[in-house]
Amino acid sequence: MKISGFSMGKNVGKLYYPVKESIMSVLPMVDEFVFALGDCDEDDNTLAEIESIGSDKIKIIHTKWDIEKYPRGMEHAHQSNIAKEACSGDWLIYIQNDELIHEKYHEGLRNLCQKHLNDKNVEGFLFDYKHFWGDYDHYHNSHNWYKKEIRIIRNEPDIYSWESAQSFRRIPGFEGLNFRQQKGTYRLKVVSASASIYHYGWVRPPKLMKAKNKALITNHEGAKVANEKSKVEFSYGPLNRLQVFKETHPAALRKWVSKFNWKDELQYDGPLPTNRPLYRHEKLSTRILSWFENNILGGRTIGGFKNYILLKNKN
Repeated sequence: MKISGFSMGKNVGKLYYPVKESIMSVLPMVDEFVFALGDCDEDDNTLAEIESIGSDKIKIIHTKWDIEKYPRGMEHAHQSNIAKEACSGDWLIYIQNDELIHEKYHEGLRNLCQKHLNDKNVEGFLFDYKHFWGDYDHYHNSHNWYKKEIRIIRNEPDIYSWESAQSFRRIPGFEGLNFRQQKGTYRLKVVSASASIYHYGWVRPPKLMKAKNKALITNHEGAKVANEKSKVEFSYGPLNRLQVFKETHPAALRKWVSKFNWKDELQYDGPLPTNRPLYRHEKLSTRILSWFENNILGGRTIGGFKNYILLKNKN
């Protein structure tokens, strides 16, 4: 059995993504790791960060982004598929630049891949999510944050990164252009990975959080909309409304965590900010629904979009 890891990115170093740490968190599990690196700005250090890992498992593919040809975030899926197509493993682990897998899950995940290697009915593995917010001690458990996502897939040519690369679908005969197409696409049949993805996409200094959001909005909605939406300074809001993290972070991230130096820019209690619209998790309706899900339903989500078919009794 061979396992490949893959990812993609552009300017992620200058936008405070832990790209090096992300790759290192899965490297012990994989036989190779393919990264599609876009045409970064001159002041970006993504290439240097990846090369500093010093692993012969890593293969870098240099690409050019075209958000006019692939608008609405579809360039993310396009780039992810460039990396996927260069993978040679039986199973493929997809990890985004702000996601890590804790080393405590490595052995179990490899065993799960081996167990289902010849069971073609299993097309992927479904992970739980921990979405950190503001600092490394708080995370979301709110209704509006996605709770699960596919991060290991079987290496088959008609399985594609889909929409803006949050997930995957099987798309027979796909022409490779409209990654947001719905017709003729099929949700993957997956097994629970019994593991979590640690998502740090919302943990960075507020000024860099604003810059990251602006870049993301540009990829999805264009520069004009991004400029308009980025006029207000970014604020995380009061962190005492979130869950407190009491476990350990992945070992690959611990040096990165030690760089945390924006505590004085965060709000740990008090009222919600009035200089910006409320985030979805701050709205009263979402807070009531989240409380009901977490305290009455044991964490089960009411409704919500599930881009997978979960196979039972397969672990």
